[in-house]
Amino acid sequence: MTEHAVVIVGGGPTGLMLAGELALADIDVAIVERRPDQELVGSRAGGLHARTIEVLDQRGIADRFLSQGQAAQVAGFALIRLDISDFPTRHNYGLALWQNHIERILAGWVDELAVPIYRGREVTDFAQDDTGVEIALSDVQSLRAKYLVGCDGGRSLIRKAAGIDFPGWDPTTSHLIAEVEIAKEPEWGIRHDARGLHGLSRMEDGGPVRVMVTEQHLGSTGEPTLRDLSEALIAVFGTDYGIHSPTSISRFTDMTRQAASYRRGRVLLAGDAAHVHYPAGGQGLNIGVQDAVNLGWKLAQVVKQTSPESLLDTYHAERHPVGARVLRNTMAQVALMRRPDDRVKALQDTMSELLGMDEPRKRFAAMMSGLDVHYDLGEGHPLLGRRMPDLDLITANGPLRVFTLLHGARPVLLDLGHPGRLDITPWADRVQLIRAEYAGAWELPAIGVVAAPTAVLIRPDGYVAWVGEQAELGLADALTTWFGPPRSVAA
Repeated sequence: MTEHAVVIVGGGPTGLMLAGELALADIDVAIVERRPDQELVGSRAGGLHARTIEVLDQRGIADRFLSQGQAAQVAGFALIRLDISDFPTRHNYGLALWQNHIERILAGWVDELAVPIYRGREVTDFAQDDTGVEIALSDVQSLRAKYLVGCDGGRSLIRKAAGIDFPGWDPTTSHLIAEVEIAKEPEWGIRHDARGLHGLSRMEDGGPVRVMVTEQHLGSTGEPTLRDLSEALIAVFGTDYGIHSPTSISRFTDMTRQAASYRRGRVLLAGDAAHVHYPAGGQGLNIGVQDAVNLGWKLAQVVKQTSPESLLDTYHAERHPVGARVLRNTMAQVALMRRPDDRVKALQDTMSELLGMDEPRKRFAAMMSGLDVHYDLGEGHPLLGRRMPDLDLITANGPLRVFTLLHGARPVLLDLGHPGRLDITPWADRVQLIRAEYAGAWELPAIGVVAAPTAVLIRPDGYVAWVGEQAELGLADALTTWFGPPRSVAA
């Protein structure tokens, strides 16, 4: 039996990001992936939102993605474009980049961090006890880990075997999506008609044609075929354009479900294993990666016994509401995009008018781009529980960006001229103390300018855990809550 501290099931974007986070914390982590290699059939998700780009920037790897994709204004709500170019972030845009490229780049990073991947294998069963989880693989091999994380998609075996409920809503619409060759020039672009939403586009490299077509009937559960796709196209366009040689055909619906709990004992869930929804707004991959970044440092501290196991409860407490909000906004978008009649068109016109106004546009765009996530850490300064802006700091060693301080996924206490000398000696082995100056405005997306703090405690995921305003009140409690008891007490 091979042992690891953490075993991740699923080597998609969420699983890869979590593996990288844990490896940065020197945790012995491994991935089990049923695919024999990182190749992905079909393109799947099509891009990264601003907050996800920020998260990758926090780890020093954003340029790997930016060099391969196309920066664009991708945020939207029910096909209504939302411009974020005036947002106070270094990355006030999205990135058009297909999932197969995103995975390839993440896999390269994880390989540099020397994370082992058990490829071509599946988890068939597992059993957890007081000290760990024993995991059976399809090749008869077995693994043991202190914690098991299911990043294995919407049909997650890990979630089902852990007995975690997956309540939600059944589908009301179904689409086929495919990459195929065609014999005749099609009607390019998006069509929105009484049958639903459809689209055909040429891949960027001049390869196959991407097809998305709404099915006329719900309930098909088998793997879709070329004939199914042909019939669906004929029903909409009157022709199937001579489609042939498919490289991928799949089906997706607006089924909307969320795990009742993101944790059961030593088993945790992230990404699509924890939440599934219609892909409106391209949010799924992005919130999965952000799930991983929220969980990674917490799980690392618990494995190291720096923090108590109760720290893992904050993962569900913080990320479940984020997932629930995505479920709500995707259901609202489906209602706006469904087969239009005059009443739906009137609603679409109303929403377009509303989102054309500055304040609603900023609020919805911040939500759709992930820049407005706010964890409930109690009353206080507007920064508390929100993403830390990537400020250009002046330090004794020269200019420095805030995100550069987070490359190693370690927490930072930023002293910006606090009137009292901040002493974190009991946490010095865990938290970086950086003294710096910043003269510019402090501004948050959709909120605006906020009062400049004298100090901020930044978690490894880039969210603010404590804000100093003249006094040190609450700093020791925040350090203990998020990064474990002081060294003298722990000893």
